[in-house]
Amino acid sequence: MMTYEEYLDEVTTLMTEKFDLTDDAAIKHVMRAQANDFFTLHDDHPEMRTQERAEQDAQTIYDQRNKSRPHTPPQRTSKPRK
Repeated sequence: MMTYEEYLDEVTTLMTEKFDLTDDAAIKHVMRAQANDFFTLHDDHPEMRTQERAEQDAQTIYDQRNKSRPHTPPQRTSKPRK
């Protein structure tokens, strides 16, 4: 069974391997998920820290990576710039 830290490392590694993310990008997404309490139960329940679950969590985090910050086009001013 993985420790909590090993589990986070595994999810990060899977994201770089499966989705061709840089290490920095994968770390950012995992840290953001951690800050949003995505991994709280994993810390409390070691039986959740499996390879299969890590693969599922990597997919979930990847799928949700931009949903919390959707792209909003800039507002246009009513007056043209001079």
